[in-house]
Amino acid sequence: MPTRVRALLLALSTLAACNRGSPPAQEAAQNPPAADSGSAAPALPSAVEGLKTPESVRYDPEQDVWFVSNINGDPLAKDGNGFISRLKGDGSVDSLHFIESGKSGVTLNAPKGMAITGDTLWVADIDAVRAFDRKSGSPLLSIDLKGKAKFLNDVVVGPDGIYITDSGFGPGMKTHPGPDQVFRVAGGKATVALTDAALAAPNGIAWDSAGGRFLIGPFAGKTIQAWTPGQKSLKAVGETPGQTDGLEVISGGRILFTSWADSTLDVLENGKVTAQGAKLASPADIGIDTKRGWVAIPQLMLDRVEFRPLPGSTP
Repeated sequence: MPTRVRALLLALSTLAACNRGSPPAQEAAQNPPAADSGSAAPALPSAVEGLKTPESVRYDPEQDVWFVSNINGDPLAKDGNGFISRLKGDGSVDSLHFIESGKSGVTLNAPKGMAITGDTLWVADIDAVRAFDRKSGSPLLSIDLKGKAKFLNDVVVGPDGIYITDSGFGPGMKTHPGPDQVFRVAGGKATVALTDAALAAPNGIAWDSAGGRFLIGPFAGKTIQAWTPGQKSLKAVGETPGQTDGLEVISGGRILFTSWADSTLDVLENGKVTAQGAKLASPADIGIDTKRGWVAIPQLMLDRVEFRPLPGSTP
């Protein structure tokens, strides 16, 4: 077993022992303006409890709701019990099982990263990319990547389609057969946009419109890297504590990300990493609301989502 995978598995087991974690809508989340400072800051909600292995949060500014993907078990099990919750803008639960596998023609095994384009909510689901109506929750499309993808993880809207990271892990996350790659979905079809071992189990991905590039965080490495579509090479952006999960571009071109290596929410700016607030067990794929100045952090192994102030926001 590769050394980096051993380190990953040790970190996961340690966390478990200690705690038994573009289109208008997406463009606003990926490259947000400074929050409106003309009104008093809304009170942060208490953490949302009672979720089931929550992996990702995505904010929909038009509807003023949060979507939360729930793996509900093993991240690689095709058990047909995944679901997506919908929270109100204030963080309260609107519909715990807004989109639920086995109902209304829905299939979800272990849903992870999400992205919004138009009226479509895109979801990564092991080796399939699924699309749902973001307002009704009705299934729209499922793109099967069996035999091509192994561990689809994060999703983002790029300039010419939907991009999805494939972390390349095998059953039980005990192996890393790879390849480490990024898929592009356009016109209802998926193609491999990038394959590179240097991606080191790519997890979080964000589109930096100001820089015209993607930013990709590794789970089996420490270096956040930039990649421009059409290019074969990656460019190092900055070093992290390691085991990067959620990743977003926020105001000023700063990079907000979570790290399982030291259980933190961090900001990378000018090559320097600054931790934001207290430690967070199993922090996964974050979502941001720039109007309220909030960041939502799913704590995968604690079955909860915690809300914190968005760094640098003055709502």
